Amino acid sequence: MASGMDEREVQKTYWIEHSADLSVEAMMLDSNASDLDKEERPEVLSLLPAYEGKSVIELGAGIGRFTGELAEKAGQLLALDFIESAIKKNESINGHHKNVKFMCADVTSPDLHFSEGSVDVIFSNWLLMYLSDNEVECLAARMIKWLKDDGCIFFRESCFHQSGDSKRKYNPTHYREPRYYTKVFKECCMSDNTGNSFELSLVGCKCIGAYVRNKKNQNQICWIWQKVRSHDDKGFQRFLDRVEYSNESILRYEHVYGKGFVSVGGLETTKELVAKLGLKPGQKVLDVGCGVGGSDFYMAKNFDVEVVGIDFSINMISLAIERAIGLKYPVEFECADCTRKTYPVNTFDIIYSRDALLHIKMLENAGFVNVIAEDRTNLFVETLQKELNALEKKKNEFIDDLSEEDYNETVKRWKGKLNRGESGEQKWGFFMAKKE
Repeated sequence: MASGMDEREVQKTYWIEHSADLSVEAMMLDSNASDLDKEERPEVLSLLPAYEGKSVIELGAGIGRFTGELAEKAGQLLALDFIESAIKKNESINGHHKNVKFMCADVTSPDLHFSEGSVDVIFSNWLLMYLSDNEVECLAARMIKWLKDDGCIFFRESCFHQSGDSKRKYNPTHYREPRYYTKVFKECCMSDNTGNSFELSLVGCKCIGAYVRNKKNQNQICWIWQKVRSHDDKGFQRFLDRVEYSNESILRYEHVYGKGFVSVGGLETTKELVAKLGLKPGQKVLDVGCGVGGSDFYMAKNFDVEVVGIDFSINMISLAIERAIGLKYPVEFECADCTRKTYPVNTFDIIYSRDALLHIKMLENAGFVNVIAEDRTNLFVETLQKELNALEKKKNEFIDDLSEEDYNETVKRWKGKLNRGESGEQKWGFFMAKKE
């Protein structure tokens, strides 16, 4: 598209056409929208940061699929959409909520103003995919200014390809890779009039489970970001994403462990560990520290189980989601801190973790029984030596795919691990425990 004006005209024409009957099917562009909405909408709302009694802006509110329930908890809610007929229907349905205001406006318009630091939560569902790259970046820069300190942005987008089955004469939607949105919002920053610097800290990123369960589709992805002081957001997650599990480091690991794996032993160790779990079709597994998803794909494919994989590294989760597209496995991924993440009681049949939970007392103190703890350090050393030998044999292939610098760094890391294992400085443990 030649200019921003062209983009907006095309998008508006598209949505005027698809808003003709103002139905849930039209908004979701899916013939099964009514049934899907019953499962998907509560899930999306459950993922939102706390907004009880707070100031909320809903961008791209449409006919009000989320507006009514947002209004029940929010202190003040502004519902905004650029299709006049849609926002009018929204008002006719939800106008009885006295804490809601309705506005027909385009989020990209320079005439749209909100006071700096005035909003607690900004919510959007399927909005950014109808904006150009430049419009997304400009809107992100404006949203961080609208937010109060510690305020949050929640957005959900279709990535890679469309999900709905509605026929379309043309489709101007931008089906981007998830890492695009992550990069834009991670790089978003501002300074206030007193010189304080702020940025957006990633709180979470995950697939929408309703689409995984009903369509085996991982392309519906949501993000939660929080506005924080720049100096407050340094730490372990940044170390993981910029150093230990940068995109370059992940590719190095996969050259040694095999595609889909970033842990010692790769697929072979996965097969050995999973064989001990007694997996049965239909069971639900939580993988804590799932990495790029190799173990999850293996379990879903070979044992017909549902798998939820969580990891603290957004780079790993982004790659896992990309790899899941088209496989049609019941696997969903989420970037989350496992020490803070909670689930309803009895959600999972099995919890699997590799190189994440290694302390026997944690298991005992939590009330587990039949705790098995085995020292597998000898196998750890043996496996590392095999991997190092294999790496050295395919030196030229590795260098052709990456670089000689990457090869030398990887060999250095493996020899370091091998030395630590042989000296007893680094151990490898196997643990199993049952809930009473």
